Amino acid sequence: MVEARKVFAGRVQTSLVVVVALMAIFGAVATVGAQAQEPAHGATVISAEQAKVQQFGLMAAAIAFGLGAIGAGIAIANVGAAAMGAIGEKPEIASQALIFIALAEGLVVFGFITALMILGKI
Repeated sequence: MVEARKVFAGRVQTSLVVVVALMAIFGAVATVGAQAQEPAHGATVISAEQAKVQQFGLMAAAIAFGLGAIGAGIAIANVGAAAMGAIGEKPEIASQALIFIALAEGLVVFGFITALMILGKI
């Protein structure tokens, strides 16, 4: 049992390292072309202060949606496991268990709506 946990922990750590590395690579590739572009003909140029406000607004929207999605994932993992165990013992409570899973899924919706509200302001 202890060896299985060590193997699982190693796989999780490897997966996290791979995901972070891929995010860094894709982030670097996506931003290389955006560093020194000239404004397009007829495009409006914003000031440095407006760019700073827009930057923080975009980060706030990403954090709102990202944390909502992570929180919902954790909630659904715990509630879903408990619900499936309860349904296995007492199948007639399946509808009640699905309601609790839907409540946990609502976190993503709230994060998404918050992100849209933030993006609407900038």
